[in-house]
This record gives sequence, C-alpha cells and structure tokens, in this order.
Amino acid sequence: MTTVTGHTEAIPASRVIGTNVYNSAGEHIGDIKDVMLEKTSNGIMFAVIGFGGFLGIGEKYHAIPWASLDYDKGKEGYVVPYDKEQLRAAPSYSVNELTEQDGLRARDDSYSYYKVDPYWQ
Repeated sequence: MTTVTGHTEAIPASRVIGTNVYNSAGEHIGDIKDVMLEKTSNGIMFAVIGFGGFLGIGEKYHAIPWASLDYDKGKEGYVVPYDKEQLRAAPSYSVNELTEQDGLRARDDSYSYYKVDPYWQ
C-alpha cells in the first residue's frame, strides 16, 4: 500500500525505530518506539509511537496504523494526519498491553479509533 505521497520502497525496521513523528500541524508528538508485525500474514500491524512523559517516565504508547504515517523528507520524520486532541484522546497502552492477545486488541482499537480501513479484511 502506498502512502499519501506515494512512498512504496521497503525500509528496514531498524531505520524506522527512533524516527520523529509530527502531527498534522507540524508539531513534534513523539517518536517510533517499535513496529508490530503480524507474522502469519506478513503485514505491519501498527507503529508504536511513544509520546508524553519525561525521560520515559509517564510516556504513553500508541498503536498508529502504519498506513497513517507518511514520511516527510523536510522534517526527516513521519507525519500523521491527526491533531493534538485526537492523539490525546487515542487509546494508549503499556508496553505489555501492546502484545496482549497477539496485539489484536491494540490493532483493532487503533484502526477503529483512527477510522483506517483494516488491511486484514
């Protein structure tokens, strides 16, 4: 699946992790902490975005549908089409909760909340 700007190249997960993420207003909201993979379908379930907190204390983790992230070369980071209020109200998880039920709860909640068409249907 291509992004809004047509990016389709493969990229190693190690290059994605740590990349900054910005909201639709161009404000820095956090960075990619991890990428959740679905082994049985070879799909990317979601990106794990960490934001909030200080030095990892109080940080929340959000499952953002991979298709929602669009790389912006000028920012050297990803941009999501969501504003601050949407992101604040989004489902958030602990690191352990992200993998409960094989990540399906976080995935389903995320795609539903952000109104992104499920890749698995």
